[in-house]
Amino acid sequence: GAEAVALASELKPDVAFLDIRMPVKDGIAVAGAIGDECHIVFVTAYDEYAVTAFEQGAVDYLLKPVTAERIAKVVVRLQARVTSPPVDLAGVLRQLAARDTGGPLRWIRASLGNSMRLIPVDEVCYFHAEDKYTKVVTTSGEALIRKTIRELFDVLDPEVFWQVHRSTIVNLRAIARVERDYRDQPLVFLKDRPEPLTVSRTFAHLFKTM
Repeated sequence: GAEAVALASELKPDVAFLDIRMPVKDGIAVAGAIGDECHIVFVTAYDEYAVTAFEQGAVDYLLKPVTAERIAKVVVRLQARVTSPPVDLAGVLRQLAARDTGGPLRWIRASLGNSMRLIPVDEVCYFHAEDKYTKVVTTSGEALIRKTIRELFDVLDPEVFWQVHRSTIVNLRAIARVERDYRDQPLVFLKDRPEPLTVSRTFAHLFKTM
C-alpha cells in the first residue's frame, strides 16, 4: 500500500487499480491519498456492502476473480471518463472505512448449476480445491468458485477457518471430533457431513493437543 502511494506520486498514472486488501496501507487509505490525482478502480472479493457503496458513488470496481471480460468492460467505461476529473471518493471512502472492509470475508458468491448463489461464510463446512475450481461445501450441498485456497485463506477469519491440507480449509465450528489414523495422522470428522477430512503432516501440529 505504501509503495503504491509512492509509485503513483512518481508515475502519475491516469488510472490506478487498487485491491482493498493490501499490506501496511489498505486500498481505502491509498485511494484517499491519490484519489484526487487519478481515476481509481477498486478490486475486491464480493462484498454486498462495498459493491453498494461503489455503485452509489459511481466508482468503478472489479470483482474477484478478475477476468478479461470484466477488465474490458471497465476499460470501456474509463475511456469515457478519463478526460474528466476523477470522481469524488470522499463519501464512498467514509462508508467503506465505517464498515471496516479490512475484516474477514462474510459472503461467498458461488456457481450452483446454471445459477449463482450467495453463501454466508458461516454456513461453510469446508473448502476443497479440485482442478481449476474450489468446492464450497455446506451442510446442504456443494457449489463451485474460482478462488484458490491461498486466496481464501488470506480473507477468511483465522480464528474460525484453519487450513488443514494444501487443498482444504475447514470451519472449526463444523468439527465434531478429531481422531488419529494408523499412521498417527489426524482425521477431522464434521458434525453434519459424512466424509472425514485428511490433515497433512504440514498442518498436523494444529491438532497436537487434540
